Amino acid sequence: MCYYLTGKKETLGFIYTDSALRREIPKACIDMYHDCFGYGRKSITRLLQVQIVDALRSNERSRASSLLSELGRGNYSLRADDFIYILEHCSKSPDPLFVMEIWRIMDEKEVHVNNRCYMLSIQALCKGGYLEEAFNLLNFVGENHDIHPILPMYNNFLRGCVQTRSLLHANQCLDLMEHQVLGKNEVTYSQFLKLAVLQQNLSAAHKIWKEYMTYYSMSIISLRKFIWSFTRLRDLESAYAALQHMVDLVFKGSIFINKSAEGRLCSSRLDIPIPKNGDMGLKRCMEENEHSLPSVSDNSKKIDSHASNVEDSTIFYMGSKEDKGFGINMLEKYKGMPVMKVLRWSFSDVIYACAQTQNCGLAEQLILQMQNLGLEPSCHTYDGLIKAIVSDRGFSDGMEVLKTMQLRNLKPYDSTLAALSIGSSKALQLDLAESLLDQISRISYVHPFNAFLAACDTLDQPERAVPILSKMKQLKLQPNVGTYELLFSLFGNVNAPYEEGNMLSQVDVARRIKAIEMDMMNNGIQHSHLSMKNLLKALGAEGMIRELMQYLHVAENQFFRTNTYLGTPIYNTVLHSLVEAKESHIAIEIFKNMISRSLPRDAATYNIMIDCCSTIKCYKSACALVSMMMRDGFLPWTLTYTALIKILLEREDFDEALNLLDQARLEEIPSDVLLYNTILQKACLKGRIDLIELVAEQMHQEKIQPDPSTCYYVFSSYVDGGFFSTALESLQVLSMRMISEDNSTLEEKRTELEDFIHSEDKDAESQILQFFKGSDENLAIALLNLRWCAISGSPISWTPNESLWARRLFNSHGSRKRAS
Repeated sequence: MCYYLTGKKETLGFIYTDSALRREIPKACIDMYHDCFGYGRKSITRLLQVQIVDALRSNERSRASSLLSELGRGNYSLRADDFIYILEHCSKSPDPLFVMEIWRIMDEKEVHVNNRCYMLSIQALCKGGYLEEAFNLLNFVGENHDIHPILPMYNNFLRGCVQTRSLLHANQCLDLMEHQVLGKNEVTYSQFLKLAVLQQNLSAAHKIWKEYMTYYSMSIISLRKFIWSFTRLRDLESAYAALQHMVDLVFKGSIFINKSAEGRLCSSRLDIPIPKNGDMGLKRCMEENEHSLPSVSDNSKKIDSHASNVEDSTIFYMGSKEDKGFGINMLEKYKGMPVMKVLRWSFSDVIYACAQTQNCGLAEQLILQMQNLGLEPSCHTYDGLIKAIVSDRGFSDGMEVLKTMQLRNLKPYDSTLAALSIGSSKALQLDLAESLLDQISRISYVHPFNAFLAACDTLDQPERAVPILSKMKQLKLQPNVGTYELLFSLFGNVNAPYEEGNMLSQVDVARRIKAIEMDMMNNGIQHSHLSMKNLLKALGAEGMIRELMQYLHVAENQFFRTNTYLGTPIYNTVLHSLVEAKESHIAIEIFKNMISRSLPRDAATYNIMIDCCSTIKCYKSACALVSMMMRDGFLPWTLTYTALIKILLEREDFDEALNLLDQARLEEIPSDVLLYNTILQKACLKGRIDLIELVAEQMHQEKIQPDPSTCYYVFSSYVDGGFFSTALESLQVLSMRMISEDNSTLEEKRTELEDFIHSEDKDAESQILQFFKGSDENLAIALLNLRWCAISGSPISWTPNESLWARRLFNSHGSRKRAS
């Protein structure tokens, strides 16, 4: 096993006679120098080792290499001990490259290398990430009959595999250990556990547990490692059982914990290697990477399946005086000892895993157990508990825990406040979310602020985002690209929903976009695909077509310089805006350009262009686009049929439109309300009540809930025809179907919603409009419609299918679905 670098064998040796001066001396002079001054070989090599290490510590690598060459050119035979001091330094630094230089010298001088040299070399190479070279050394030791491989070498290599996340080298090491019939010790099992976590292989972790229990009795430290691994593999049942085992050991006094020289907690008992005794199948289990969920042991206690139903009032229940006193008395003697730290760490591990798996019930049980044991929860513990509760039950219960912390004079972490704020933002509770963000004094990540901005975007309240941006600036928290993506969405549109852009709003949009882009440039952040898409979408919504095209060209140039494709979604955004603005000729040019440049198109691209054909009223072109779409591997979908039907309706070809609708049903293309509303809109304009009733019944048969547009088209058709009572009846039926198509569901909601319809409170309409804030537009419109029907004197029935209008439509057109 040789590591030759550069250099030639010389016949001259070098020696320092002064720390600042080096002289070249013939071999005979060196011998005479040794005789005169009494320097032995050991003293000279020791001196050179010290000087080499000093040079490495001073980062004088050239001088260190020269000194190493001098060491190799001495007239004395070298031994492994003559390199140990240097190798020890290289293993701690680490310095794998200098280790390879040392091996070149040792090979040239034919030094008999001992286990210590191999150990330190492997350790240095592994720490430095040179796993291939380390494995070659390890393999060489195994093949060399003069050297007996020792387990710490393999443990060091496995530790390096964990640090570099190299599963390939880990498997090679396991093969080698099997081949060498090598045993294992507790350190080996610890590395096996880390590898299992790295692979997310729960089955292997349980195999390790079983094999470990065969040869060792569990200690506090080993249990701590198993608990850590189970929590990261999201096996709460096993982690919980292991934690209870740890508590049991503490009560029995089975504690073996010391501090190492580096200050780390470690087991005080002897770590005796277990000889190889049969194949437990561990390597095979790790390679198979099975994700089964065996129990930790046959006697492990299962987690109570009803843990999530723990009453809120018992979350901080301290237990009876007897129970609490028993726990405190048992653990009083361990106060201030390392075992208490290990206990708290393990409890926290499991509680944080509860947050990841949304099991707040178990987290509450663990908090209760800690209190009964006399382990007072810390701010860190509560941080995990609150995150578990927020992830499972929402921010409201998390706020109750926060109040309990404050009663105990515990100041929550900024991360705790951030988790609660994120939960509040997701629930669209902006006031609470903002209040929590105001309490944050220091935070390094922008996620809670982005969550608040996203809530403002959902509620279309950009003004609420302004103070939060000021808070970010106050905390010196730099926005990320996600922040700017939201800012373009928030501030890109000036007009409220359903309003069109005008000259004043367009000037305001241009000013806002310029300000956001200037801030991006100051923070060194480039546009992402989403930020550019949101910017272009804002321009399109305002009808700023000229600016839209300018930014499209800017985006193409920017992403071209970074060798990044602009992205089909961005082109789709531009095409959609152009079609909405009736700029069909520009949309067609962009689409042709995409084809000529072989830019990828998706189903949305083709559907947008098919919709464009409705503007130019060209059904032939639409059919040609459908053919291109299918050649590119995209099958026509609901949007495709909607666009084609829209073109036929523009030509007033109702019969062909209905035939196309039947074809979509035969091909099992799912229908949606937009498809049917397209027909209803045109039928309403043309006064085709027969089509209105046909489509309304077909929607009901297909279980497609109407929306406000559906109600408008049907109601207006009857009113325009002079059928006022039928108009009211149809409006009531369709409004009920907007709430639900299922009669049983309607009956369940009746108690909750009936008061809104018949209330004599002057603020009843305002209360109904609150549903808009919850993004439940259809429910709000349905209740307003029903309230208006009731005011008009129409009796409200919660069984809409029993109305005369509904029954007549079913008798007239229900057979159409049965026949098809």
